[in-house]
Amino acid sequence: MKRNNQLIVITHLSQLLDLVTLVGGLLVPLYIWITNKDKVFTMDEHGRSIINFRLSMIIYMLICIPLILFFGLGLLGFAVIGVFYFIFPIINAIKASNNEPPNYPFSLKIL
Repeated sequence: MKRNNQLIVITHLSQLLDLVTLVGGLLVPLYIWITNKDKVFTMDEHGRSIINFRLSMIIYMLICIPLILFFGLGLLGFAVIGVFYFIFPIINAIKASNNEPPNYPFSLKIL
């Protein structure tokens, strides 16, 4: 197994594709993780964290939809999720470039 921090950083940053496409931020990291988890050192750990984070955010967004009816709390939830979607991939890309483990708060352990 080889160490490839650049690919891991790209995997974290590829989540930002959601700003351009609606599903690229989930599909691209999923593809990179599946194809490289046995080839790149720590890719499995980073890939699992990314996919868990993405699926968790989708679940939280689905919870926010009915909360819109309750005093607009869902809109506040969407705003918070939007900030998380943008900030945490960048933070974890920087961590990956420094050989640190990923940390996505509020992420459910799905995988």
